[in-house]
Amino acid sequence: MSEFIGSRISLISKRDIRYVGTLHNINSDNSTVALENVVSWGTEGRDPENEVPPSDTVYEYIVFRGSDVKDLRIEEPPKENKPPNPPQVPDDPAILGQNDEAFRM
Repeated sequence: MSEFIGSRISLISKRDIRYVGTLHNINSDNSTVALENVVSWGTEGRDPENEVPPSDTVYEYIVFRGSDVKDLRIEEPPKENKPPNPPQVPDDPAILGQNDEAFRM
């Protein structure tokens, strides 16, 4: 499951409230799902008699009880954390080398 950490997740609770956030952790021992930077989209018409409106609040971190999660979907895979490319040396015939032990004094 660790390959999904960092994915953008859409989670619907048994209360039919949809939450969207970044997957922080899935704990199978405690049966919990933790999301970061979470926004509540409310019930979006799934429960007309008990409608919950969406919220503009961004919650830093929410832990959900797995048994109360009705649906969980990956909206966006995790972003790759590639290290930045090293700076490129200009194409100049005067340069003999870069970061090379042979050229250090």
